[in-house]
Order: sequence, then structure tokens, then C-alpha cells
Amino acid sequence: MTTPSIERGQGAAEVDLPTQYQPANVEGRLYERWVSAGLFTADPGRRPDAPAYSIVIPPPNVTGSLHMGHALDHSIQDTLVRRRRMQGYETAWIPGMDHAGIATQNVVERELAKEGKSRHDLGREAFVERVWQWKGESGGRILGQMRRLGDSVDWSREAFTMDEARARAVRTIFKRLFDDGLIYRAERIINWCPRCLTALSDIEVEHAEREGELVSIRYGSGDTELV
Repeated sequence: MTTPSIERGQGAAEVDLPTQYQPANVEGRLYERWVSAGLFTADPGRRPDAPAYSIVIPPPNVTGSLHMGHALDHSIQDTLVRRRRMQGYETAWIPGMDHAGIATQNVVERELAKEGKSRHDLGREAFVERVWQWKGESGGRILGQMRRLGDSVDWSREAFTMDEARARAVRTIFKRLFDDGLIYRAERIINWCPRCLTALSDIEVEHAEREGELVSIRYGSGDTELV
């Protein structure tokens, strides 16, 4: 089998082409060229009369990494965004990650346990700083995966659900909804973690069936009945 080659011009030497496509030799360099040229950056002032189009990536949890489901979802979004760009829209595809709440706390606490420490040893401010440090390490892996996928996102608008702008937006909206009577505070049965000393959502609870008993106490006229 002969190696394919091309001629660059009359009198020029032939250039051997690889027999197989090597993505690592092409895609990373090409992607960084696109980013450096600002091809993915949205600028409303550049073409004020152009129609706008925007998609916010459903933020993946910072505790994990992208999987095949993310790859499929990002491919669909990327197709929509690139099509709108070619149609003349000023397009913004917003990248970001979710802080994953208790899951992130657990991961960082496990790292501290390996050092023989707990979050109480560090104190609140130092622990939060450690969480941000870990976010930089784990989040960097996810962002690297997005680059390898070729996501045409606007990196200048990268967001994180615990950064100041997003945290302020959440507080503002919750206050507005409360003032409008659309949400309220009340006593409800919750999933309480005695170790983390916080409430957990149902998806963070490991459910297990156990034999137990149902007890009711009836208070009457001097008599107490225990069932």
C-alpha cells in the first residue's frame, strides 16, 4: 500500500499525507484559532440591527465530568447555534457549570478527611476557599472536554452558579417571588442529614426499607391510649 501524497506546485516536493486521520493533530489547533479570532463571541454593539439568538448550556455538575449524554446534548445545541450564525444572527451560546451543592461539599470533605481534617477544623471562610480551589481543578476538566468537543461557546461569558452575579440574581428573584406571594416559608417534613447538618433533596437520599411500627397517641378526658 502506497502512502497518499500531493504536489504543491511545479517543481515543489511531494508532501506525504497520513494514512489515517489524526484528530489530535488538527482539531485542537483549529479550535483555538477560532476562539482567538473571536468567532464565537457575541457582541450586540457590532451589529445592532442583527436578530439575537442565545442558548444557555444546562450546567453540568462541577463534581463530575461530561459523558455521552452531554456530548449528544451539546452537539444538538452546537448545530442550532452554528446554523443561526450562518443565518446572520448575533449568537451567544453561554457555557457554565453548576456548583452541585452538597455533592461538592462531600467531595471536598473526603479530601480533607485524607489529611485528617474536617471542615470544622478549617472554619467557614477557609472551607469555602478550599471549595473554590477544588472547583478550579474539577471544573477545568469539564471545560477542557467542551473544547475537545468543539463547542462554539462564548467563553467570555462563562458562568458558575456560585459566582457573585448568579448568586445575586437568585437572591433577587427569590425575594421578588416571596414579595409577590408566589412562594412562602413554612414547616415541612424534610430529608435532614445529621452529619452535614443540612436539608437534602430526594435525589441525594439513599432510600432503604426497614421493618418498623406506627405509633399514635390519643389524648382524651384524662385517659391516654397508646396504640
